Amino acid sequence: MQAQKPHTVARPSLAGGRLTIDLGALAANWSALAARSAPAEAAACVKADAYGIGIERAGPALAAAGCRTFFVALPEEGLRLRAVVPGAVIYVLDGLMEGTAHALADADLRPVLGSWAEVEEWAAFKEAGAPTGSAIHVDTGMNRLGLGLHEAVALAQRPDLLGAIAPSLLMSHLAVADSPTHPLSLRQLALFNEIRAQFPPLPSSLANSAGIFLDDAFHLDMVRPGIALYGGYAVDNLPNQMRPVVTAEARVLTVRDAEEGDTVGYGASERLKQPARIAILAVGYADGYHRLAGSSDERKGARVYIRGRHAPLVGRVSMDLIAVDVTEIRAVSRGDWAELFGPHVAIDEVAKTAGTIGYELLTGLGRRYARTYVGEKNPQSA
Repeated sequence: MQAQKPHTVARPSLAGGRLTIDLGALAANWSALAARSAPAEAAACVKADAYGIGIERAGPALAAAGCRTFFVALPEEGLRLRAVVPGAVIYVLDGLMEGTAHALADADLRPVLGSWAEVEEWAAFKEAGAPTGSAIHVDTGMNRLGLGLHEAVALAQRPDLLGAIAPSLLMSHLAVADSPTHPLSLRQLALFNEIRAQFPPLPSSLANSAGIFLDDAFHLDMVRPGIALYGGYAVDNLPNQMRPVVTAEARVLTVRDAEEGDTVGYGASERLKQPARIAILAVGYADGYHRLAGSSDERKGARVYIRGRHAPLVGRVSMDLIAVDVTEIRAVSRGDWAELFGPHVAIDEVAKTAGTIGYELLTGLGRRYARTYVGEKNPQSA
């Protein structure tokens, strides 16, 4: 299995949208989370192409900041990451897919073993003294991946299997840490501590981004931040302390006048209550800007930031275009750029309007954006 090259992206002069990705902010977010979690080690989740920003750029930036342990979802992501951070510890969260043991071992990727079948297959493959380790994933309330309590206890009593799979980490995953008063988090911590007692002295990890902001008891030996690294909010009803990493912008194609009573866009979903100037932007749901961020007579949509002011969407988001009311911003003209989200429009604000979460907006960033990376010694476009 060979690492695939990242997909091509648009040329800046020809693109309707552009992304500015601040790797300095990414590194600063990791450093802040590491300081908050100390003395626990701070790893980094870079699955889903580093939440859409590009694993080949995020990995080295995080490593340069001091991150030594990474989590990906799939082996292919691990191969891409290994090519750019050769000395890192890399765990594969989706575990050991059948028949992939050789590929993982060849790249020194550590499967997060979450079922008895995976444990047995990894144990059967492993040669004594082989360098590639693993993590043991136990389920404490998520009911997705992970050994159940009785399976975990049974594994702890099998030194032959433990010796073969060479575990370097015991982990579980919090289900509702973004809601800090939910009782499930404390139940998960108690159950995980019960399981941990069966595996001394194996290092343990439970906290995701939201878990880092819970009580320090959740930090254990390692934390695994994801969305907070990329500037998204992690905990409900708390101010977001992270720096924005991605600024998404759309090009103004034209500005047109519309009359009171006119409708805008597909479905005639919004009728203008007064004469308006409408700017048409060259981004739509094909670029990952959600259709439900649009506006109608029944509900307000998202807003953009253009020429120093906020402007609301008008009508539906279509595949390639959105319409924005710039009646009060007379200077807007063809060729301007409008911020869709970034320092002036929080990504989670847009996500909430669209009935989704910031994770989905980030991981759905389309290929048509021109990308520019900043915050490095040698900024470059991609």
